Amino acid sequence: MHFHGHGRGRLDADDLSLKNVNFKHLGRTKEFVMPFLGRLAVSMALVIILGILGLQGPVIIGRVVDLVETQTATYDALYKLVSLYVGLQVLMAVLRYVQTYIMSWTGQHMLYSIRKKLFVHLQDLGLDFYDRLQAGRIMSRVVSDVEAINNLLAGGSLNLLSDFVNIFGIVYIMLKLNSRLAMVTFITFPLLFLTVYFLQSKLTLAYHKTRRRLADIAANLQESISGMKITQAFSREDQNQDRFTDTNRQNFEAQMEAARLHAAFFPLVDIISTLGVALVYYYGGIRMSLGDTAVTIGTITIFVNYTNRLFWPIRNLVEVWNWVLQAAVSSERVFEVLDTEPNVKDKPGAVELGELRGHVEFKDVTFGYDPSLPVLHNVNIEAKPDETIALVGPTGAGKTSVINLLCRFYDVQGGQVLVDGHDVRDVTIQSLRQNLGIVLQDTVLFSGTIRENIRYGRLSATDEEVEEAAKIVGAHDFIMRQPEGYDTEVRERGSRLSVGQRQLLAFARALLADPRILILDEATSSVDAYTELLIQRALEKLLKGRTSIVIAHWLSTIRNADRIYVIDKGRVVEVGNHEELLAEGGLYKSLYEKQFTGAPLVEEEIEERPVTGKPGLRPATGD
Repeated sequence: MHFHGHGRGRLDADDLSLKNVNFKHLGRTKEFVMPFLGRLAVSMALVIILGILGLQGPVIIGRVVDLVETQTATYDALYKLVSLYVGLQVLMAVLRYVQTYIMSWTGQHMLYSIRKKLFVHLQDLGLDFYDRLQAGRIMSRVVSDVEAINNLLAGGSLNLLSDFVNIFGIVYIMLKLNSRLAMVTFITFPLLFLTVYFLQSKLTLAYHKTRRRLADIAANLQESISGMKITQAFSREDQNQDRFTDTNRQNFEAQMEAARLHAAFFPLVDIISTLGVALVYYYGGIRMSLGDTAVTIGTITIFVNYTNRLFWPIRNLVEVWNWVLQAAVSSERVFEVLDTEPNVKDKPGAVELGELRGHVEFKDVTFGYDPSLPVLHNVNIEAKPDETIALVGPTGAGKTSVINLLCRFYDVQGGQVLVDGHDVRDVTIQSLRQNLGIVLQDTVLFSGTIRENIRYGRLSATDEEVEEAAKIVGAHDFIMRQPEGYDTEVRERGSRLSVGQRQLLAFARALLADPRILILDEATSSVDAYTELLIQRALEKLLKGRTSIVIAHWLSTIRNADRIYVIDKGRVVEVGNHEELLAEGGLYKSLYEKQFTGAPLVEEEIEERPVTGKPGLRPATGD
């Protein structure tokens, strides 16, 4: 699978036409239908029965008209015909209810299963996939494209069947009743088909363009909302509004183009339908005036009714055809995702990691997100069990790439990443990551309560263990000041909490997981002195008794590290502890002087303040 530009598939272009539509993917949607084939068959049978029953109504009405017009009607005959008509409508109403319920149930379950399959597959895809495709476009595939497929499978297919039953049924009955009158009615068909053919291709392009513009709006909104803080910080609201206005205008123009074609199509069909009815009245009237006994007022009534009803399914075929085209495009987009193989996956025979000692080694590692452009060159790093190593270097030096490789979000192009002597490519991804705890610089909190966010570290943890973890890292006090304490809802990724508070929750989550190897990307955001002290104390407890690899920004963490690796331009250029590296006078000293000179430790700036916590939950395991 290939993505272009901002992760756009080839069907995201503006020049959509029939030649761009690949119908082979539409055939693959049968895998979504097969589990519900029995219910679909019942629903289709009911559609056919309803179509046949519905064709009887005009015939009954025509017979009533003839009886009344010839003055041969008796109360008994009229009663039977009216009762038959009413009974027919009641039966159809019951059958229509059953059919609608079955199809609604099937459609919703089908929608559920497709979205579930897509979402589960998205969980398995590597980060390289998300690097290529915008979040708004992924959402569009899970929501809009799946909806378009379901519209055809659960609705359009039955509408198509119903339309064909009506068309062939009406044509058959009209020919059987009076073939001459039927042929006069069919004179308008060529004009109808020409109109449909001419407008259908234009409507197809217009509908596709509207879907593309809607996807643009979704992507623009997602990007704007997620980046709102930066937008406001730089006072770029006007520029943001201009971008959205331009995208919104393009969507408006596409929607109006589709609306104009749509508005023109149906009145034209109605005019042709009216012409057909006029021909029935005209020719039928002539035949009656000439004494043709095969044509009665009842016959004309039946033909007028059928002529009106005949044009509706023909007109509906255009709608169904657009559903087909939309589903074809959407199925290709959905299967593009489903066909994407994870770049990182378990190899055959991958072993399960047991309890780890926590020995991590990078041996001559070379790696690039684009293999032709390495970002790490022959990197050698070692963290022995229970050691804390710090990764230090300029922005873009490759520190985060080291973390990505240890977590096996990506695979190396050269060398090895070893955990307790096992190449991470030889072990199962799940068993590797179950032994890792990760605290990111940009703390991610999920919708739910504070308690649920901490418990994310270990889903089986009790409420007492959750609260004890929060107490150990110093988060308990501020949690209890929240409106509902631990049951306070975290909304908008925790935007109502401070940077420090969010990081303390992340520490509590990691502590609860009790990983053998901890990966920490320290926050660079400024916090108040007391919160900084809380974070430093929490870090000491979090790092104790486990192997820790830290992208370090805090001076105290760097000083306390067993070993510091200085990375620059993808290479390890210096290794040692704080004092050794300062004495060498290299890059580390330069970075230190730029960032920390004149900035005394926070412990030296404020007096010691007690941090709530009590023994019970061990801060870490040392073995």
